[in-house]
Order: sequence, then structure tokens, then C-alpha cells
Amino acid sequence: QVQLVESGGGLVQAGGSLRLSCAASGNIFSFNVMGWYRQAPGKQRELVATVSSGGRTNYVDSVKGRFTISRDNTKNTVDLQMNSLKPEDTAVYYCSLHVSGLGGYWGQGTQVTVSS
Repeated sequence: QVQLVESGGGLVQAGGSLRLSCAASGNIFSFNVMGWYRQAPGKQRELVATVSSGGRTNYVDSVKGRFTISRDNTKNTVDLQMNSLKPEDTAVYYCSLHVSGLGGYWGQGTQVTVSS
């Protein structure tokens, strides 16, 4: 089994920053893509950012220039640094891990609330 545990969520005012962290354990495999999804009430779940085991990153347009995803392959962790937060960023954020041919996994989620 694969387990993903997120931390770092909370309540911040618009313009503030948060750093989300995720620790992975279990049958992870060395080649994988880790990332963050988010889902706001009444909205579709969207992929926010991903980072491959080789360090290649991708971001949804709405967070480019504000969020930074990074990973530590030795510790099997992935972080999401979120700056210049906006109320529209309010959502439950889920850490994810995908292994090609085997499927994907998600954590329990952590709440991020940005007040205006």
C-alpha cells in the first residue's frame, strides 16, 4: 500500500503564504510523478502542480508565478509553497502520487482557507 500524509494547511489572509508538505510511504517505486490537487466546494477537482522524479514541473495557469512545487527523492516528500494567496485558492488540497502502469494515490487532504 501507499500512504500519503499532508500537512501545512490553515487559514491565511489574502496575500499571505502557506507551505504544504506531503510524506509518502509504502510501495512507491522510484519513477513516479507527485503533485497536488485541490477541490473547492461546488467546483471540479483540478490538478494544481506536478513534479516528476526527474524534477520536471507543471502548473495550472492560475497559480503560475505564485506557487512552487518541489520534492526530495531521498525523503519521499513533496512540498507546495504558496505565495500571494487569493480567496479563490480556498480548497482542500490533496497530495498525489502516480506510477505509470500502476495507478495513482491520494492523501486525506488538508484545508486551505484564504480570507479576503
